[in-house]
Amino acid sequence: MHNLLSRANSLLAFTLWVMAAVTAACFLSTVFLDYTVSNHLEVNDIKIRNVRDYATDDKQADLATLAFNLKVDFSRLFNWNVKQLFVYLVAEYKSAENAVNQVVIWDRIVERSERVVMDEIGVKTKYYFLDDGAHLLKHDNVTFVLRYNVIPNAGYLRLVQSTNQLVVPFPTTYTTTRRS
Repeated sequence: MHNLLSRANSLLAFTLWVMAAVTAACFLSTVFLDYTVSNHLEVNDIKIRNVRDYATDDKQADLATLAFNLKVDFSRLFNWNVKQLFVYLVAEYKSAENAVNQVVIWDRIVERSERVVMDEIGVKTKYYFLDDGAHLLKHDNVTFVLRYNVIPNAGYLRLVQSTNQLVVPFPTTYTTTRRS
Protein backbone atom coordinates (compact mmCIF):
# COMPACT_ATOMS: atom_id res chain seq x y z
CA MET A 1 0.00 0.00 0.00
CA HIS A 2 2.32 2.72 1.27
CA ASN A 3 6.00 2.55 0.82
CA LEU A 4 8.53 3.24 3.58
CA LEU A 5 9.23 6.87 2.58
CA SER A 6 5.58 7.95 2.69
CA ARG A 7 5.12 6.30 6.10
CA ALA A 8 8.26 8.06 7.43
CA ASN A 9 6.97 11.36 5.98
CA SER A 10 3.61 10.92 7.74
CA LEU A 11 5.29 10.06 11.02
CA LEU A 12 7.63 13.07 10.80
CA ALA A 13 4.78 15.46 9.92
CA PHE A 14 2.65 14.20 12.82
CA THR A 15 5.62 14.46 15.23
CA LEU A 16 6.33 18.05 14.18
CA TRP A 17 2.67 18.97 14.56
CA VAL A 18 2.59 17.52 18.09
CA MET A 19 5.81 19.34 19.03
CA ALA A 20 4.37 22.64 17.75
CA ALA A 21 1.19 22.08 19.76
CA VAL A 22 3.15 21.30 22.94
CA THR A 23 5.32 24.41 22.42
CA ALA A 24 2.22 26.57 21.95
CA ALA A 25 0.66 25.07 25.10
CA CYS A 26 3.88 25.80 27.01
CA PHE A 27 3.76 29.43 25.90
CA LEU A 28 0.04 29.86 26.60
CA SER A 29 0.36 28.40 30.09
CA THR A 30 2.74 31.18 31.20
CA VAL A 31 1.90 34.16 29.00
CA PHE A 32 -0.41 35.87 31.52
CA LEU A 33 1.79 35.49 34.62
CA ASP A 34 3.08 38.56 36.45
CA TYR A 35 6.87 38.74 36.27
CA THR A 36 7.46 41.87 38.35
CA VAL A 37 9.44 41.72 41.59
CA SER A 38 10.41 44.32 44.12
CA ASN A 39 13.98 45.10 45.02
CA HIS A 40 15.95 46.99 47.62
CA LEU A 41 18.61 49.20 46.08
CA GLU A 42 21.05 51.57 47.79
CA VAL A 43 23.58 53.72 45.95
CA ASN A 44 26.54 55.11 47.85
CA ASP A 45 30.06 56.48 47.43
CA ILE A 46 29.20 58.59 44.37
CA LYS A 47 32.16 60.45 42.91
CA ILE A 48 32.28 62.55 39.74
CA ARG A 49 35.41 63.37 37.80
CA ASN A 50 35.74 65.64 34.81
CA VAL A 51 37.73 63.76 32.17
CA ARG A 52 38.70 64.32 28.57
CA ASP A 53 36.42 62.42 26.18
CA TYR A 54 38.55 61.42 23.22
CA ALA A 55 35.57 60.01 21.35
CA THR A 56 33.95 63.44 20.90
CA ASP A 57 36.56 65.92 19.62
CA ASP A 58 38.51 66.19 22.90
CA LYS A 59 35.64 67.69 24.87
CA GLN A 60 35.29 67.32 28.61
CA ALA A 61 32.88 64.75 30.01
CA ASP A 62 31.65 63.72 33.44
CA LEU A 63 32.64 60.26 34.65
CA ALA A 64 30.72 58.96 37.66
CA THR A 65 31.88 56.12 39.88
CA LEU A 66 29.69 54.60 42.54
CA ALA A 67 28.93 51.50 44.55
CA PHE A 68 25.55 49.96 45.20
CA ASN A 69 23.83 47.38 47.36
CA LEU A 70 21.16 45.24 45.73
CA LYS A 71 18.77 42.78 47.31
CA VAL A 72 16.20 41.03 45.13
CA ASP A 73 14.54 37.61 45.06
CA PHE A 74 13.92 36.16 41.59
CA SER A 75 12.86 32.70 42.77
CA ARG A 76 9.16 33.15 42.01
CA LEU A 77 9.93 34.07 38.39
CA PHE A 78 11.45 30.73 37.53
CA ASN A 79 8.62 28.54 36.32
CA TRP A 80 8.94 25.70 33.87
CA ASN A 81 9.02 28.07 30.86
CA VAL A 82 11.81 30.39 32.11
CA LYS A 83 15.32 29.48 31.03
CA GLN A 84 17.27 32.44 32.43
CA LEU A 85 17.14 36.14 33.30
CA PHE A 86 19.30 38.95 31.98
CA VAL A 87 19.37 41.48 34.83
CA TYR A 88 20.76 44.99 34.43
CA LEU A 89 20.87 48.27 36.36
CA VAL A 90 20.10 51.46 34.43
CA ALA A 91 20.79 55.07 35.42
CA GLU A 92 18.33 57.52 33.86
CA TYR A 93 18.53 61.30 33.86
CA LYS A 94 17.65 64.36 31.77
CA SER A 95 20.07 66.92 30.43
CA ALA A 96 19.80 70.12 28.40
CA GLU A 97 20.89 68.32 25.23
CA ASN A 98 18.97 65.05 25.66
CA ALA A 99 15.51 64.56 27.09
CA VAL A 100 16.32 60.98 28.07
CA ASN A 101 19.73 59.60 29.01
CA GLN A 102 19.92 55.91 29.89
CA VAL A 103 23.20 54.29 30.90
CA VAL A 104 23.55 50.61 31.73
CA ILE A 105 26.07 50.41 34.54
CA TRP A 106 25.87 46.75 35.63
CA ASP A 107 24.46 43.46 34.35
CA ARG A 108 24.33 39.77 35.17
CA ILE A 109 22.86 36.59 33.68
CA VAL A 110 20.90 34.56 36.23
CA GLU A 111 20.26 30.95 35.30
CA ARG A 112 17.89 28.50 36.92
CA SER A 113 20.65 26.43 38.45
CA GLU A 114 22.41 29.44 40.01
CA ARG A 115 21.36 31.35 43.09
CA VAL A 116 18.29 33.38 42.26
CA VAL A 117 18.25 35.44 45.46
CA MET A 118 20.71 38.31 45.05
CA ASP A 119 22.13 40.02 48.11
CA GLU A 120 24.99 42.05 46.68
CA ILE A 121 26.87 44.51 48.91
CA GLY A 122 29.35 47.15 47.74
CA VAL A 123 29.17 46.30 44.04
CA LYS A 124 31.13 48.63 41.74
CA THR A 125 29.81 49.53 38.32
CA LYS A 126 30.72 47.10 35.57
CA TYR A 127 30.56 49.70 32.78
CA TYR A 128 31.60 53.35 32.65
CA PHE A 129 28.99 55.89 33.70
CA LEU A 130 30.15 58.57 31.27
CA ASP A 131 28.03 61.55 30.31
CA ASP A 132 28.51 63.20 26.92
CA GLY A 133 29.06 66.57 28.56
CA ALA A 134 29.19 68.09 32.03
CA HIS A 135 25.64 67.27 33.09
CA LEU A 136 26.15 64.94 36.05
CA LEU A 137 27.61 67.50 38.43
CA LYS A 138 24.90 68.94 40.73
CA HIS A 139 22.25 66.76 39.07
CA ASP A 140 19.47 66.21 41.59
CA ASN A 141 17.39 63.60 39.80
CA VAL A 142 19.37 60.55 38.64
CA THR A 143 17.03 57.55 38.77
CA PHE A 144 18.36 54.02 39.16
CA VAL A 145 16.09 51.27 37.80
CA LEU A 146 16.57 47.50 37.85
CA ARG A 147 15.36 45.90 34.63
CA TYR A 148 15.51 42.35 33.40
CA ASN A 149 14.69 40.24 30.37
CA VAL A 150 12.87 36.98 31.02
CA ILE A 151 14.25 34.48 28.53
CA PRO A 152 11.73 31.67 28.02
CA ASN A 153 12.00 28.19 26.59
CA ALA A 154 9.09 29.02 24.28
CA GLY A 155 7.41 32.36 23.68
CA TYR A 156 8.45 35.96 23.48
CA LEU A 157 11.27 37.72 25.31
CA ARG A 158 9.85 39.93 28.06
CA LEU A 159 11.34 43.21 29.18
CA VAL A 160 10.34 43.77 32.82
CA GLN A 161 11.09 46.64 35.16
CA SER A 162 11.33 46.20 38.90
CA THR A 163 8.67 47.92 40.97
CA ASN A 164 11.11 50.04 42.98
CA GLN A 165 13.20 52.93 41.66
CA LEU A 166 15.78 55.00 43.47
CA VAL A 167 16.28 58.73 42.87
CA VAL A 168 19.69 59.99 43.97
CA PRO A 169 21.15 63.51 43.92
CA PHE A 170 24.70 63.69 42.61
CA PRO A 171 27.59 65.58 44.27
CA THR A 172 28.10 69.29 43.79
CA THR A 173 31.91 69.17 43.42
CA TYR A 174 34.29 67.14 41.34
CA THR A 175 36.57 64.54 42.91
CA THR A 176 40.17 65.53 42.40
CA THR A 177 41.91 62.31 43.44
CA ARG A 178 43.05 59.87 40.79
CA ARG A 179 41.62 56.85 42.61
CA SER A 180 37.90 56.33 43.01
